[in-house]
Amino acid sequence: MTGSLLFKLLQTPAKWALPLYTKILVADTQRLKSLKGPLLLAVNHPNSFLDAIILSTLIKQPVHSLARGDAFKNRWANFILRQMNMLPVYRLREGAAHLHHNYSTFDLCRELFQRNGIVLIFSEGRCINEWKLRPLMKGTARLSFSSWEAGIPLTVLPIGINYDSFHRFGKTIEIKIGEPINATSFDSTEPNGNNILEFNRKLYHSLKSLVFESEDSGTIKNYFQQYQKLTHKPIRWMISLGKLLHLPLYIPMKRLVKRSALLTEHYDSALVGLLFLSYPIYLMIWAFLFWSLLGGCSFLIPFVTLPLFGRYVVKHSTH
Repeated sequence: MTGSLLFKLLQTPAKWALPLYTKILVADTQRLKSLKGPLLLAVNHPNSFLDAIILSTLIKQPVHSLARGDAFKNRWANFILRQMNMLPVYRLREGAAHLHHNYSTFDLCRELFQRNGIVLIFSEGRCINEWKLRPLMKGTARLSFSSWEAGIPLTVLPIGINYDSFHRFGKTIEIKIGEPINATSFDSTEPNGNNILEFNRKLYHSLKSLVFESEDSGTIKNYFQQYQKLTHKPIRWMISLGKLLHLPLYIPMKRLVKRSALLTEHYDSALVGLLFLSYPIYLMIWAFLFWSLLGGCSFLIPFVTLPLFGRYVVKHSTH
């Protein structure tokens, strides 16, 4: 199973870049990395497109993600998003006239499953920056049952994504994997409506055990504090220098995103995405400065030292 060219071109740099921005913790990294289709990932949705990017970089096989349909309205956006292995799903709030397009998307998903592909669906149907699991939509169940009825041996895998913050840099992200759901879990003689309700009950119960829930900032901090225990004491001057070296990039990007996305659910994802795209340019500026002042191969120094310092800051950051 292969992904699109653009997906492949972005997947590897994203794998290298995410450790500069986040601390991603998975209980069973090898299991996640080696997942194979036909597989439907049923995931909670707390942090916009960053949720899909993280899982797509951790899983070796290409992942196709279902995304909100209104993002595909522009012809060029539609082309680019599909090249990034994204497929549109429409909700009633985006207009009943668009709902019939979901049949085409589900047909494409079943074609992917028949070729042992992996599809990611956000079962809550909406992104909200909060620490709780919201009621599930019926799309995950309908796609699953239509695939089973087509004779596809699909497995549904619940995955919970938990963030210690939706606005701070150097955040900790916890990923938990649940128990698989298969067609054998349901009675084929039952009416379809009953099976959909039972499916959502099983999936909700599984995701509930994977999603960290709290409305108290102190409880959230204490929960993620377990991941901030270090095997050795961080060197403060390295942290300070790492922050100082990256402030000329971080502050302008943060202000730019704040002006456009502060009051939306996309702030965090937009900031990481903008930093991802601008960081190579930032490194080249530093490389030019080193070459202008020192000459020779000195331009290579920023390409090594800045990412190392940045990674050190993220690894040893505490909130």
